[in-house]
Amino acid sequence: MLHLNSSTAYYWYHGIADMRKGFDALSGMVQQHMNSNVLQGGVYIFINRKRNQIKLLTWEGDGLAIYYKRLEKGVYELPVIAADNARASIDALQLQLILQGIVLKSVQKKRRFSLPGSKSESCAH
Repeated sequence: MLHLNSSTAYYWYHGIADMRKGFDALSGMVQQHMNSNVLQGGVYIFINRKRNQIKLLTWEGDGLAIYYKRLEKGVYELPVIAADNARASIDALQLQLILQGIVLKSVQKKRRFSLPGSKSESCAH
């Protein structure tokens, strides 16, 4: 079962994915295009050309799992990714906002304490 939490790494594929692809083909894309291994953990996120379908691939310890969602109306927002990156890391909050249809640029976060060099320090505004 998929749970979004801050201790999990989320990797957004910077390309168009064929939503007919299953476990093996998506795992191959993770290795070939994202230079990673799905068995090492994390959630790998793929989106189609129309941006109305999304797949999340993850290893759950005893097998691969796919979360697949198709929007009946509207499109998913894409996170900002450098053009030369095959993947981008996003956090659980960004993914949740994308899945819920909230425009990322409209979200404003208040300053909070964080330890120097921590992941949340770079996210604080």
